[in-house]
Amino acid sequence: MIILGIDPGYAIVGVGIIEYQGNHFRPIAYDAITTHASMATSLRLKTIYDDINYCLDRFKPDVVAIEELFFNSNAKTAIAVAQARGVLVVSATNRGIPVYEYTPLQIKQAVAGYGRADKSQVQHMVKSLLNLNAIPKPDDAADALAVAICHAHSSTMNDALGTNRL
Repeated sequence: MIILGIDPGYAIVGVGIIEYQGNHFRPIAYDAITTHASMATSLRLKTIYDDINYCLDRFKPDVVAIEELFFNSNAKTAIAVAQARGVLVVSATNRGIPVYEYTPLQIKQAVAGYGRADKSQVQHMVKSLLNLNAIPKPDDAADALAVAICHAHSSTMNDALGTNRL
């Protein structure tokens, strides 16, 4: 199974693609989609749309896993990220690719074994689980790989229960 993990954002969208087969992970690619603050909102969303479509066309994932949004205070940022997240979900849905969402707690639990793990613990586990030489950079790409790993660990249960699917 090819899994595209996404850490949604507006300035930076983390993207990580892994293959999961027989309880083994194989990293395929990871990167970040970036937009500049000086760009108009519509152009930023179009950049995200075009770049995620390129990833979907190039890697042909069987499933997309995306982190749920969590915001404490900044409504303006929350709205922008929600718009970008919508673009990401629609891109996969237009291709008939199932989309699953996971909370930060679920991702940390699946990757580090502890739902309150800090960012560095999760990054080190991503490096270890994927047998990488270094922690993926930028951090958003490491986060996206963690989302993909979370789905791999959850996929059997999700398929049976139909949970976490958008």
